[in-house]
Amino acid sequence: MPWHEAPDGGGNGPATPSRDGAAEDIRRFDAALDPARAQGLLAALDLLRADASRGASLDFELLRSWQQHVLGTPRLPQFRELPAFAKQGRERYGIGPDTRARLDACLAESAPDATRPLPLTARAARAYLDVCFFHPFDDGNARSAFLTLVFVLAREGVALDGVGLLRRVTFRADAPEDALIFARYIGTHLAETRRNAAASDV
Repeated sequence: MPWHEAPDGGGNGPATPSRDGAAEDIRRFDAALDPARAQGLLAALDLLRADASRGASLDFELLRSWQQHVLGTPRLPQFRELPAFAKQGRERYGIGPDTRARLDACLAESAPDATRPLPLTARAARAYLDVCFFHPFDDGNARSAFLTLVFVLAREGVALDGVGLLRRVTFRADAPEDALIFARYIGTHLAETRRNAAASDV
């Protein structure tokens, strides 16, 4: 993928929104589906932001510490052991002895790398899609992918005041152009967040 073509979201550096777009969306969208679902996501959101503040490395161990709250399980969820399916069976995600290690290697590339600089929007989009298409959990992978995106942004001091384009979308594993479209969606939200924050400071 030509990730270097992703937009930069209106510049580098932290972005502090006037409102918490991720939490607001969870309270509006997920709470309408199931209050317990929203409560679990909000708990995971708090945890991931604490992890981001301490500069935690992104890997499956970190994902499953959030996913325990997402799924409300008494134990940490395990990496799936069987092939997974999505989109009513149209997509199949295989499993092999190295699948988890490959996911960890991909997630590690979400961190800034001076030798291979990529826009934050690209790294956040890729991490989101990696979780979607590696499909590490038996359930809740879309929610896990969203939390992963929020974490990648938060680790660099960025939050969004809206996430509408990022949660009610579907991307296909066999459509590479979808990846850059998603990066542009992140860039759109980030640029808008920066504009709104600047306007509120006037």
